[in-house]
Order: sequence, then C-alpha cells, then structure tokens
Amino acid sequence: MGAIVNTTEPMSRVRVVTSKDRAAQTLKLLQRAGVLHAEESTELKPIDRDAIEKERRQVSELLTSIEDALKYVSGDRLVRMKQDVEVFLTRPLAEVGKDTRTLCTRLGAMHQHAERLQEEQEALQELRRAVAALAPGRDLTTADLNFTGTHLFSRLIGVPQEIYQAAGQQLEPLTLNREILDLGDQIYVFLVAKTDTKTAIEGWVADNSGRFLEAPLENIPLQDFVSHADKESARLQAEATKVRADIEQQTDENLEMLVLLREALFAENQRLEVLEKACEAKYVTLFEGWVPSSDVEAVTGDLREEIEYVYIDSRPVRADEQPPSKLRNIKALRPFEVVVSLFGTPKYREWDPTPIIAYSFAFFFGVMLGDAVYGLFLVLLTRYALPKLVDDPETDGFALFRSLLYISAGSAVVIGVLTGTYLGDFFPRFFGAPNLALAPAIQEVYLDTMTFIVVALIVGLIHVNIGHVLMFIRGFKEKQRHLVVGRLGLFILQIAGIPWIMHFIGIELLPLAEATYPILLYIVMGSIGLIIIASLMEKGAFLGSIFWIFDITGILGDVMSYARLAGVGLATYYLAFCFNMMSVLIADMMPAGFVRIVLGSIIMLFILLFGHILNLVLSSITCFVHSLRLCFVEFLFKFYEGGGTQYSPLRLRKREFAPVKAKA
Repeated sequence: MGAIVNTTEPMSRVRVVTSKDRAAQTLKLLQRAGVLHAEESTELKPIDRDAIEKERRQVSELLTSIEDALKYVSGDRLVRMKQDVEVFLTRPLAEVGKDTRTLCTRLGAMHQHAERLQEEQEALQELRRAVAALAPGRDLTTADLNFTGTHLFSRLIGVPQEIYQAAGQQLEPLTLNREILDLGDQIYVFLVAKTDTKTAIEGWVADNSGRFLEAPLENIPLQDFVSHADKESARLQAEATKVRADIEQQTDENLEMLVLLREALFAENQRLEVLEKACEAKYVTLFEGWVPSSDVEAVTGDLREEIEYVYIDSRPVRADEQPPSKLRNIKALRPFEVVVSLFGTPKYREWDPTPIIAYSFAFFFGVMLGDAVYGLFLVLLTRYALPKLVDDPETDGFALFRSLLYISAGSAVVIGVLTGTYLGDFFPRFFGAPNLALAPAIQEVYLDTMTFIVVALIVGLIHVNIGHVLMFIRGFKEKQRHLVVGRLGLFILQIAGIPWIMHFIGIELLPLAEATYPILLYIVMGSIGLIIIASLMEKGAFLGSIFWIFDITGILGDVMSYARLAGVGLATYYLAFCFNMMSVLIADMMPAGFVRIVLGSIIMLFILLFGHILNLVLSSITCFVHSLRLCFVEFLFKFYEGGGTQYSPLRLRKREFAPVKAKA
C-alpha cells in the first residue's frame, strides 16, 4: 500500500551512558550524527548498572571462549594484525559476540570430536588388554562379556588393584563364577551371576571406583578380537589425528581474527569496568531518546570509536510507548507532508497518508486553477515574491511549502496545456489563434458545465470511497467490528443503490433487465440494515438508532462537495474570459482614431494586467483552500486520526544563508 499510504520509520529507544567529563564530547557527536530525538532522561537506575554488569559478563564469557580457542595454536606465535582493532571495537557488541561464538563454536565442536575419538580409543585399548589376558583357553565371544538373560548375566569389570584387594571379598557372595585378571595397577574380573543380583553388583562397582567394560555385541571370538581391536584403534587414532590437524589449520587461518576479537573485547571490558565504577560513584551522564532503527548501528559505531568510555543500550519500541514519527516518503512526495502536518502528525503505528494526499491535492489544485499561464506566473511568484513575505525563507518548512506550490502550479500548467487554456481565451480572442488544446476531449469536459460537474462528482465518489476502504482495512486490522460492518454496508449501498436511483429518475446507468431493479432495492435495504447494526454497535441503542441516518446522508454530502472542483475551475476560466472581453469592450468605447489607439490600448492593458493578476491571486488562494478542504473534511476524517509527535532530532543545521534583521 506504499503508493497510497505509507508507514513511519521503525524506531529504537537508545540510552547513552558516559562519564561526566566526556558528556560534552558525546553530545557534540550526537548532534553531528543528527539522529537522536532526545527526551527527558530518568535518573540512572540500578537496572542500568545491572545492564552494564551483564554486558561485562558477556564480554568476559566471550574472552574465555577465545582463550580456549587459542589453546589449539601450535607453539608460540607472534601475530601481525593487518586490520585496526577499532574496526571491531566500533561495532555493536551483539555482532562481535555473534562472530566470536560462530568461530569458537566451530573450533570447540571439532575439539570435542577429537576428544571423543581419543576416549573411544583409550576404552578400546583397555578392553583389548583385558581380552588378551582372558582369551587363552576359553571359548568365549565378545557377546559373552556383555550378556543379560532371564536367569543369568555376565560382565567384564575393571577395578583399581588396591581397592579390589580391600573390597574384592564382598563381590564373592554375589557371583556364581569369577575369572580374576591381575594386570598390575588394574584388576579385571569376568563374572557370571544371577540376574536378581545385578543391581547389587552394579552398586558394588560404583562404590569401589569400578567400571563396566563395554564389549561389542557381535559374536567375535576373543582370540580374533585382539587383532580387530588393533585395527579399530589405528582407525580411531588416524581420525583423531586428522581432526586435530584440521583444528590447527582452522585456528591458524583465523588466528588474526581471533586476536583482533580478543583485543576488541579486552578494550570493551576495560571501558565497561570504568563505567561500572562511575555508576557506583554517580559520575556519569545519561542521554536518552529515539533513533531510527536503521541508524542505530552507525551511531553506536561512531560513539564507540570517538568516546573512550561509553555504554550504549538500544531496544525496540514497547507496546505502551508512542515514539516520534519519522516519515519516509520519496523526495517528490515530501512537500505534501506539510499538508498532512496541518491536519496532524501521524502516530507511530498509524498510516502516513502523504502519498494519496500528494496525488489528490496536486490534482485538485491543478483542475481548479487549470490555466497554463497562471501556473507559470504562480511558479514565478513562489520563486521571487513569496520569500519576501516570511522572516526566514531558508527554513526547511518553507522550502517544503514552496516545493508544494511548485508541484501544484505544475499540475495547473499541465491541465492548461491539455485544455488549451492560456489566460482564459486570450490567444484566440486577441490573436485569432486556433484551438490550442492538446486533448480536445478534456477541453470539452472542462468547458461544458454539466459534464464538468458530473466528472467532478465521479472523482469525488472514487476519492471518498478510497477513504472508506482505508477505514475498512483499519477496522479489520484493529478488530473494530463496527467499522468493518459499517463500511461494508456503505459499499453495498453504493453498488446497488446508485444504479437503482439512476433507473428511478429515468437514466439507465447499466444495461440491466427490469426484473433486476427490485432485487437491487432489497440489497439496498439489507445494506441499510448493516449500517444500522454498525451504528448500534458503536454508539449504543439510543444514539445508534439516530446517527445511522448521518452515515448515509454523509456520503452523499461528501460526494456532492466535490462539485466545487467544477465550480472553482469554471469560475477561474470565466473570470479570465470576462476580463479579456471587458478589456476589448471598454477599448472599443473610446472615440475612433488616435484616442482609441493610444488611450484604448492603455485601458485595455490596465484591465488585462489588473484583472488577471487579481484572478491569479484569488484563484490560487481559493484553489489551495478548497484542495485542503477536500483532503481534510471529505477524506482524512474517514480513517486518519493524527496526534503524533514529529521526529525532531538533535542535529547541526547547515544553511547556505541565514537572515539577519537590522535593529529598527
């Protein structure tokens, strides 16, 4: 919907905390950036100190991650940093943290994988050692070392030798058979026991620092498992070696990045430490306000780069907050923000109607003035005369207003060229020029009173209904059922009612069968019912039962109001026509001969100059006022509230000229 209505710029709440001795420097930088809409700041609360402390903890955690990653570097290194650490220091902490976590997480995952491979290899080597001692003279498989049946189960456990010598006798009553393997510092026991003693045996193993050796479930003979374990151990060792080599390579490739991140985080930690102490001593200054979300990163970077000790906190808008509204229209439409601001600045979450107002206002003004020469003269008056009527013609507001008049006057020039209107009928009357209209069809509409009025009413019908459509969409989005039901009733009333009324007065608007019109009447009655229901929902039983009438008559009155397009447009043309005709008639009243040539020409020139200047001034004012009326009363009131706060950032205003008034 950006071509009809726009939305305001998303805003973020920004708080800037710095030490008092750097407050002036910070304020100057914010003024130079020109993006902070300052608001009254509250006292620095504990929550702000907590936020600084929280950010310090985050920085410390990131530093620890980097230090862990740097442990993977092979040998001592002297890293040459090709980039400046300020490149990272000026970036928001969230971005630096994201880069750090991404890099360290990747290296950490690779390191964990290498450790798992190492643990698997060590466990396999231990199992191989025990199996090699157990295998001779026994016809067993690896599945027998980890068997659980209905009545019996078997396990291979390892226990430190000293502990087994002290507590091994406790295991004897719990087992049916034990094979004890003394391998120096470790005792391995292959036991067979009843299933109902399994829990007790597991408890004994846990209490005596023992462990169960996990053997493969496949039926691999113990004699064959030794060679199988050697091969598997070699594979795990090779894979672990490859992963460690990858870790070293990744670490070396990202070494400069890791060091830069570490230095930036170290500097940030120092800065936050100073601010944390300053908060405790209350030696800080707080600036607070609204910044467009798209500018937060840039202003944060500038502050971190130029202010030694600063803390910046930004957050999105809360539901209960009403930030200032920064309009974001294209350059060609910005002058018409002046018209919208006359009605009211859009609220932050409200539509900005500048686009549709721009099209409407320029079109209405051009249609009502509708003279190419008047349009050109208005451009000249705006350029050279209007600045002399204001105290300061260099303000941004005046520049926008002047651009608005340029565009509106340009619209009048276009209409004048299409209809061949140059000072009314000046050229055909005085020079016998042919029809100068580039679009004779538009000229016929423009100069035929009834046709012009009908076209103006059609324009009004379209324009008013655009407002009702926007109200319908707004009601749907805000879940205001009375708006949805009421607008739906108005739409149906017009679709069915206009053809029925035209047929009733004898004008066939659509080629419909006679039997269709009674159906249209029933639809009209149903639409009126919807309008009544909406009125009752909005205003209650008493007022709603009365005010629904004004909803119906209101749309009729609104549309009829657009007849002023034809009225003012025709008045402008015929006033010019009359002044042209009057100058000729009065000049012809002079006595024939030299008197008529000289005096008549002077009188004719005076009437033409005075009449057309008067017509231009009065028509320009009238066209402006009536264009405002149509945009405000007949359109904006349908869906627009306004009442927002205009975005006004602290900024340095660069001006080419500045007015200086002499003392009277």
